Amino acid sequence: MLKYVLSDTDLGGVRFGISPLCELGLSLRAVRDPSQYPLQLPWLRRSEGARSRLDLDGLLALVDDRLWTPDFLNPRPASPLTRIDDEFAALERISAEQFHGDLIRVHGAVPAVFAGPARPAVRRMVRILQEFWDTCFAPHWLRMRTILEADIVYRGRQIAQGGLFTMLNDLSGAVEFDGRIISVRLKNPASRTEKTDGLGLTLVPTMFTRRASAPVNHGDPPMLMYPARGQGAMWEAEQVRNPAAVVALLGEVRTSLLTALAAPASSTELGVRFGVTTSAINQHLRVLRDAGLVTSTRYGRSVLYFRSELGAALLLG
Repeated sequence: MLKYVLSDTDLGGVRFGISPLCELGLSLRAVRDPSQYPLQLPWLRRSEGARSRLDLDGLLALVDDRLWTPDFLNPRPASPLTRIDDEFAALERISAEQFHGDLIRVHGAVPAVFAGPARPAVRRMVRILQEFWDTCFAPHWLRMRTILEADIVYRGRQIAQGGLFTMLNDLSGAVEFDGRIISVRLKNPASRTEKTDGLGLTLVPTMFTRRASAPVNHGDPPMLMYPARGQGAMWEAEQVRNPAAVVALLGEVRTSLLTALAAPASSTELGVRFGVTTSAINQHLRVLRDAGLVTSTRYGRSVLYFRSELGAALLLG
């Protein structure tokens, strides 16, 4: 049992954040034990081929049999807008003491794949995680982030309507709040009580926690990771009601794509949403772009598509 004792300042300083690195690290739990994460089985199936080409020894050395991960993979996000590149840069700068210490707290010893001098081991770890992100997360991250952001909006509405007490007691069955103390039932049998002492409490929605998670290290900045709402919709094929006249002109699939592209999305994400292969999506997007109905731009390593003004005008009829 973990208890966070909130000061008067902290009661007004509860904030939300999203950490791509935290999500990446926690996803190793599902890789290690898929049976514990049934809602993410579609992601595990889709990413299986890509994972087989990664350094799995290095990845799995970052999670143990209890499904604990080192705290350096769970940074406290400053906002819901945290970028993975910034988190990787910070991770690469961690001290040897933190790197070895966090691994030892999880495994009892530094795993063999990361033994030896810390700097080369840290560089190897960051490279492995970057490859994991690029191949298994980046194609789906915009939609994942949408679910995480939607959860934060919902929690904010709860605070506005029912107060902090209502919101905190609805996070998870493993979390209870009595107006001053947040009690979190964790897998760790050890109990500890920590005073937040004006540091505030950061709440982080995640797709890869079933009940609740918190930093392993005593004295780390107060942070609680809880299961995001709406995860079950992540992998459902999207059903869109389209204007009949536009369908007659473009066809059902292209009209659905044009409708969905009110928000930027990659071809991989659109394929997941509509249950269509990425290659087929790309063919349709090329036609829509050539017709001036969508535009494209590069975002990191992905190409994002967005409905143009002409496309929006066509849908409005």
